[in-house]
Amino acid sequence: MSDGKIVAGFVAPHPPHLVYAENAPQNEPRSQGGWEPLRWAYEKARKSVEELKPDVLLVHSPHWMTLVGHHFLGVPHLRGKSVDPIFPNLFRYRFDMNVDVELAEECCAEARQAGLTAKMMRNPNFRVDYGTITTLHMIRPQWDIPVVGISANSSPYYLSTEAGVDQMERLGTATRRAIEKSGKRAVLLCSNTFSHYHFHEEPEIPEDMSCEHPQSYKGYKWDMRMIELMRRGEIREVMRLFPEWVEEAFAEVKSGAFPWMISAMQYPSIPAELHGYGTVIGTGNAVMEWRP
Repeated sequence: MSDGKIVAGFVAPHPPHLVYAENAPQNEPRSQGGWEPLRWAYEKARKSVEELKPDVLLVHSPHWMTLVGHHFLGVPHLRGKSVDPIFPNLFRYRFDMNVDVELAEECCAEARQAGLTAKMMRNPNFRVDYGTITTLHMIRPQWDIPVVGISANSSPYYLSTEAGVDQMERLGTATRRAIEKSGKRAVLLCSNTFSHYHFHEEPEIPEDMSCEHPQSYKGYKWDMRMIELMRRGEIREVMRLFPEWVEEAFAEVKSGAFPWMISAMQYPSIPAELHGYGTVIGTGNAVMEWRP
């Protein structure tokens, strides 16, 4: 089988507050709403996914951290409860997902062929991280599309940002090759916040939006600069500025999902569509879409 393709890529951030705010039935805590602009942005992204009709969703999450190599979910069906270690008051979610193990294995094989350390995760009792779950829930709450989950190799933190970007770009190329061989229509999900400066105390009512605004003006300005470049299709300039963005805005894209996705899509020069931007505990979050 061949002729598989990437039909879209999304920046799809994972604040658990969004799942909490929409009172997802799988999540135990109940809310009074909140963070509506970001949740409305995800509604637009959901419509796009519905139109695209992908066979598989691939998500790279910074909260599945692996110190050695790039890992892929390798169990056909995973279920259990995932609890956010920082916000257990907001996120206690019962997940139930189907994994495209065949494609995950092909991604792993291509990554090894590219000279990367890669491994399949075969633990049937594995507890999927909240970043992966939040992104997948917000982009497709029906949970009816198989997924490929990819870990965040820690090379950007233990080596350097530049070395980490190199690893993630090679992983992106390997991912694209695996998708092309599979014959499947794939959507890529970059599960990342942009500027990641945040407040350290939660308001008495977490969903009190009178307390919600950017924690850092510098981080906010960097987000606006980079989003505007993406909206103009200047992705090469985004990648040129990437290390500076990471350093100045404490941007979570350092963990690798963004260069992975952009590399897999062969650095698209098409303008990205901004579905929406908002803050969560002061961090900058954009929901964006590229359709090659």
